[in-house]
Amino acid sequence: MKLREFIQDYLLWILITIIIGIFLVLFAIAFKCPIPFILLLVITWFLFPFFFLLARYYKKKAFYSSLLKNLEQLDHKYLLSELVPETSFLEAKIFKEVLWEITKSYQEEINQYKYSVEDFKEYVELWIHEVKVPIASSLLIVHNHKNNDPQKIIEQIGRIENYVDQILYYVRSENAEKDYLIKPCNPRDVVNKVILKNKERFIYDKIKLELDPFEQEVLTDSKWLEFILSQIFQNSMKYRSKDAKIKVSFLSNDNQVQLKIWDNGIGISKSDLPRVFDKSFTGQNGRKVSTSTGMGLYIARKLCQKLGHKIEISSEENHFTEVTITFYRNEFYDVAR
Repeated sequence: MKLREFIQDYLLWILITIIIGIFLVLFAIAFKCPIPFILLLVITWFLFPFFFLLARYYKKKAFYSSLLKNLEQLDHKYLLSELVPETSFLEAKIFKEVLWEITKSYQEEINQYKYSVEDFKEYVELWIHEVKVPIASSLLIVHNHKNNDPQKIIEQIGRIENYVDQILYYVRSENAEKDYLIKPCNPRDVVNKVILKNKERFIYDKIKLELDPFEQEVLTDSKWLEFILSQIFQNSMKYRSKDAKIKVSFLSNDNQVQLKIWDNGIGISKSDLPRVFDKSFTGQNGRKVSTSTGMGLYIARKLCQKLGHKIEISSEENHFTEVTITFYRNEFYDVAR
C-alpha cells in the first residue's frame, strides 16, 4: 500500500477535519480568545488526527504487505484465506470473512468437478477392461479358423486393442503416481514381450528384426514401458518400407542407459519432426494412413516424463527413423531396490 493511495482513500475525512478546524479557529477569533489558546487549539485539533492516520497507515500497510507476500509464496492461490494475518481493523475482518466464503464455495465447486471427473475416469477404465474381453475372444475364434486367412481380421483387432490401450493409459496418465511401480527390470525383456505380442504382424509383413543382447537393469515401470514400446513398434510397422527392418540396440554408461529402436521405414519430414510428440499431430505421412490418430507418441512422451525417462526421435525422410529412450541412473529411485 502506497501513502498516496492511503491519503486518497481518507481524503474526504481529512478535508472535513481541516474545514472543522478552520471554523473552530474563526470561532475562537470571533470570541477574542488569547493567541496561545488558539495555537493550542490548532495543534491539538490537527496533531491527534495526524498520529491517528499515521498509525492507521502503518497498520494497514503491514497487513496488506503480509497478505501479498503470502499470496506470492502460495502455489495454490485459492488457499490464501487460510493465511490471512490476524488484525483488529474492521475492513480486514470483513475481507477475511468474505475471502473465506469465496474459497469455501470455490473448493466445493472443485470437489464436485473432481468427483464427476473421477466417476468418468472410473467408468472409462471399467469400459476398457470390459471391451478387452470380446477382443480377446475374437482373436481366439479367429485363431481357431485359420483356413480362412484371417490375418487382416487379426490386424484390425490388434489395432482396436492398441487404441483401447491408448485411451486406458491416457486416462491413467492424469494420476500416474497412483498407478506406476518403479522397480529394476531388464528393458530387453520388455522389448521381447512387445515383439511376442506382435509376432504375427512381423511374420505376415515380413519385417526383419534385430535385437542386441543386454543384461543390465534399469529403474522403470515395466507395464508402462511395454505400452510405450508398443506405440513405437506400431509406428515402425505402420510406416514401413518395402524391405522392412527394425533394429533394437542398447547403449550404457555410468549415468544412463539408452534403448534405441531403428527402422528403415519412410521416415519423417524435417518440417514434421519437431511436432511428432504433439497431441493429435499426424503429419504428412500420418495423413496417408487412415488409422493414424496422432496420440501414440503423445501419450508415450507423457508417460516417459512421469517415469523420469527421456524420449527423442531422429529421422531422415525415405531413409530411417530412430527412437531413443534414455533411462537415468537416479539415486532417488534406488530406494526402490
